[in-house]
Amino acid sequence: MNIVKEALFESRPYVEYWEKLQKLVGELWKESTDFNNFVELLKEEIDTSEEPFKTDLRIFLQKLESLKG
Repeated sequence: MNIVKEALFESRPYVEYWEKLQKLVGELWKESTDFNNFVELLKEEIDTSEEPFKTDLRIFLQKLESLKG
C-alpha cells in the first residue's frame, strides 16, 4: 500500500478530482487481492470512466507504474 500512497501523493498536483480519486483508489485496494490485481481493477475503471476523471486515473496509473519500476 505504501507505493499506492506515494503514487497518490505524487499525482495530487496534476489531478482535478483528488478526493474522488483518493476514495476510488482506497476502494479498489480493499477489493484487490494483490498489487497486480489492483492495477487490473484500475485499468478496468479507466475503461469505464468518463473524462475528465479518466485523465485523473491515467495520471495516477502512470505515477504508480513509474514508482513500481
